[in-house]
Amino acid sequence: MAEEPRKSKISSSRRLGLKIRLLAVAAQMLQEEKERNVKEREEALAERISPLNLSGLSAQELVDLCKGLHHKIDLVDEERYDIGLKVSKNDMEIDNMKLKITEMQSKFKKPNLKRVKISAEAMLSVLLGSKHKESFDFKANLKTVKKEEEKKEEVTDWRKNVEAMSGMEGRKKLFDASGN
Repeated sequence: MAEEPRKSKISSSRRLGLKIRLLAVAAQMLQEEKERNVKEREEALAERISPLNLSGLSAQELVDLCKGLHHKIDLVDEERYDIGLKVSKNDMEIDNMKLKITEMQSKFKKPNLKRVKISAEAMLSVLLGSKHKESFDFKANLKTVKKEEEKKEEVTDWRKNVEAMSGMEGRKKLFDASGN
């Protein structure tokens, strides 16, 4: 009893018509929202800022007015900067939380990687593609290091040297040999 995919009860032309109407309504709602935001902004600005009356002011009064306006501008810039930092910090936290959520929900396991033995020639051909034409002999470019052979002391029968080492002459020879 395999279930067959259900057929839609709405015809494709009717579905297309509904989509077009929905898009038209959504576009109209977006336009109304933009107009409402512009009106709210203008109202907020009118509420916060009184209109300037510059007629009949002396030069000193104009200078004082300019200083006051500059001070207000500085305060607003500081607030805008602080709010921008808070928003960016919150955005970073949201992104980190989203990553943690997807990590917790996902059942993705990292596969165990298999070691692949590949020659230097094959690796260069994979990395460089068609550019790889000449072959490199990496071992030829390596320096050859000559190992110094350690000096081995001659091992002789100790019984033969007993007579030679006896007395002061033997100890002097040992002393001279260890000093060099």
